[in-house]
Order: sequence, then C-alpha cells, then structure tokens
Amino acid sequence: MKKLLGLLILIGATTMAQAQTGNVENSRKVATKGFAEREVTPDIIYLSINLKEFYIDGNTKKKVLIETLEKQLYDAAIANGVKKEDFTIQNVYSYNHNVKKKGNELLQARQYRLKIADLNNLDVILDKVDPFGIESTSISGYDHSQKKEIEKELKTEAVKDARRNAEILAEADQQGVGKALVINDNSSMNFNDLIPQPRVMSYAKAADASVMESSGNGLNIDIRPIKLTCYIDVVFELK
Repeated sequence: MKKLLGLLILIGATTMAQAQTGNVENSRKVATKGFAEREVTPDIIYLSINLKEFYIDGNTKKKVLIETLEKQLYDAAIANGVKKEDFTIQNVYSYNHNVKKKGNELLQARQYRLKIADLNNLDVILDKVDPFGIESTSISGYDHSQKKEIEKELKTEAVKDARRNAEILAEADQQGVGKALVINDNSSMNFNDLIPQPRVMSYAKAADASVMESSGNGLNIDIRPIKLTCYIDVVFELK
C-alpha cells in the first residue's frame, strides 16, 4: 500500500513538473504589429439625384410629372452605359407648392441612385433631363470593383510585416520565431470612411445661366486616389 501511494505521489510530481515546463515554453512568445498600405482610386461611384415635379412658367395647367422626369433620367442613364439594375429609386417624398388661386399643392419628388464607373458622362445624362425638375445631385458613396482582392493582398502583406518585425526582436535576443499563435485584424478599409463626400451642386442650370458660366463646362469633380491602410497584431512563439 505504501509503495502504491509513493508511486502515485511520484506520478503527480512528474505531471506537475511537465505542466510547469510546458507553461514556461508557452510563455516564450513575442507580440508585434504589421502594417501595409496602398494608394487606390475608386472605380465605382454612387450618385444621388433628386427630381421634383414643377409647373411650367407658373401655368397651373402645365405640370411636368415626376414620371416624365424619371423616364428622361432613366433613358439617358441607360444610353450612357448605366445598367438597369444600377438605376434604383431610393426615396419617394412630396413638397408643398403654392399655386395661385388654389393655395398649397403637394408635388411629388423622388430620389434616385445611379452606380457609375466615372463621372465623364454625368453632364450628358443630366442634360437630357428638364433642368427645372432637377432639385440636386450629390455623390453618396464610393467603392472598388477589386476591393476584396485588395484587402486580401494588404492583409497578407501586413502579416508578413509583423513576422519581419518579430524576427528583428527575436534576433536581438539570439532567438528564432516560430508559428503565429494569435492574429488580430484591426484594419478598416471602408472607402466611404476615407473619402470626403463632396456635394456636387444644385443643377437648376437653365433657371440661372450664371450657374453654367461660373462652373465652366458643367460639373467638375476630381475623384482622387486614397490610401488604404491595414494593421494586424500577431503573437508569435519564440524558439
């Protein structure tokens, strides 16, 4: 019985020693940060265009309906390369309009979103819509057709950078770097968080010829490249 008890105590002590050794080995690690960046120009632009009904020259019998304006915008957009699925209605609303001898009347208005690759044809599209029916236009968002691939490449580069940093630290202490134990992705690569949202301009150009004169050839928007940055935290084992 005493021999059995002694054997159990010996086994327990050996197990504890092995566990302590394992804990020491597991504590041999180095934590570093990896960084990667790339300059990218968005190749997808989301436009917001607001159209509204109006009366011609104050004549209460000659109203331009929202359906007429919508068809003008749709036909012009499709003719200039916008796909049907990239032309959508985002909002429908109405506004008060004072009509002589009739009082206030609710006129219809709609907000549209167009997905385009560049702004070269924007003037051409809007020129086909009655200018009095265009309330405003703006850029509502950006994106990139290869965003997922760009993110993958940047994250790969950031992890490699983290390993290089770990190797520098480990070499300073005459140690080597093993496998990654923990990888935390702290990057945020949202185009709309990084690019300012410029207001294009109110497009009532025919109502005021000076607007066109002051704006030159029409809309002047420069989509500038931005820097996408990626940060990765990695913990490596030391060997």
